[in-house]
Amino acid sequence: MTDPTFEFSRAITRRPAASITHGLRAEDIGTPDLAQMQAAHDHYVSTLKNAGAEVIELPPLEDFPDSVFVEDTTLCLQPGAVMMRPGAPSRLGEVAQMEPAIRAVFDDVRQIKGPGHIEGGDILVTGREILVGRSDRTDSTGVAELTGIVADWGYTVREVFTPPGVLHFKTDCSLLDGETILSTKRLDASGCFKGYRVLHVPEGEEAAANAIRFNQFVVSPAGFPHTAEMLCQNGYDVVEINNTECAKLDGGMSCLSLRF
Repeated sequence: MTDPTFEFSRAITRRPAASITHGLRAEDIGTPDLAQMQAAHDHYVSTLKNAGAEVIELPPLEDFPDSVFVEDTTLCLQPGAVMMRPGAPSRLGEVAQMEPAIRAVFDDVRQIKGPGHIEGGDILVTGREILVGRSDRTDSTGVAELTGIVADWGYTVREVFTPPGVLHFKTDCSLLDGETILSTKRLDASGCFKGYRVLHVPEGEEAAANAIRFNQFVVSPAGFPHTAEMLCQNGYDVVEINNTECAKLDGGMSCLSLRF
């Protein structure tokens, strides 16, 4: 019996475009280096393949600088997929660009029609529910529309709140297994993970909270040794990937793939 929250056979990624240098960012901490980002992206894709997945690699989209962050466009679940409606106006067009690839692999594809907004980076699917964090990119109307769609498939949505100044809910948390969450202390303090086993990223390593559990691996950003050690001590097989360039655009491990 597989666990649909972290056991996957396929993933979709998109190569970074040269226009990535114009990507959105909450604060300017430097311009991403395309060659470095591509090298890290190649390592990321090879890690998913090493975990046994077929990876569908889509070409770059020069008209959409942030399109490497495919997770925000779509929610992939076992019964079907839901095309999102990003809260950043410059990213709205990415959804239509992703839809043909999604329709090629899912029979049931639904759509967030609006007027609300919702992005995949605010959605955490656990073994018992779908947690959706309200943020600058996801509003209550978007959450309500998603709730109605996934109810058809037997899923329960619980709306939670992303800390102020944090771009996405999953900027501060990730799923380690069906019952275990990796989280910053500031997010866990809200009580949103009550009833789950929660592992806190160490002080000063909050950026390590955005990881992904993908089959046997926890794919984690490099440069956070205390988090990596803590995960290993808890029995997880950690693969560290350079995230310095994506971090300049507020991107992390979960943003770079759709997993199903």
